[in-house]
Amino acid sequence: MRKYYLFQIGQPVVAHSLSWSHYTILLSINDLNKINYYISICEKENLSKRKLLERIKNNEYERLPEDTRCKLVKKEDTKIEDFIKNPIVIKNNYNNEDINEKLLQKIILENIESFMKELGNGYTFVGSEYKIKLDNTYNYIDLLLFNYIYNSFIVIELKVTELKKEHIGQIQIYMNYIDKNIKGINHNKTIGIIICKRNNNYIIEYCSDSRILSREYKLI
Repeated sequence: MRKYYLFQIGQPVVAHSLSWSHYTILLSINDLNKINYYISICEKENLSKRKLLERIKNNEYERLPEDTRCKLVKKEDTKIEDFIKNPIVIKNNYNNEDINEKLLQKIILENIESFMKELGNGYTFVGSEYKIKLDNTYNYIDLLLFNYIYNSFIVIELKVTELKKEHIGQIQIYMNYIDKNIKGINHNKTIGIIICKRNNNYIIEYCSDSRILSREYKLI
């Protein structure tokens, strides 16, 4: 109770809608910015005590980019990439670290809601193995999502290897196809996310298309 009282003294006068059981969890955290982050997501997503514990145990706050945490403290505007966790935690019911892309896709689809939360808020599922036609050849986008907050389609490609330069070219073609054939005139340009076993910062650093992002995945 004393810790709760001292916490409230240091806060702006805001009526939080959390229960006492939420605060007993949050007040065990020493970082005030971290507490405020979890208060914010609890209120936005109406998290139960169990869900809050799960998000904390998964180190969600720590997996946010450092720039994002600074923006949250300063209350600056954020972008879609700011809330994509790194690594992205994927629940694996098969207990097998040695997987191929098809199995990785299956694991994600079995718990698609949890996966989309790893990317941030506002995502809706459009399709998997989304078929597109390039000249006389059919190609398949691993996952196609739409984000209604940022008003753009999201192309996701899954790779169980280290990020390679040819992955950039592949996803860029898919993004350009969506922009030309699927997106409406009121939509923002398509974003591409490559989810890979190991990242390669040099490839992303020298990628000329800032819409393309990469994140590592971690199976739990």
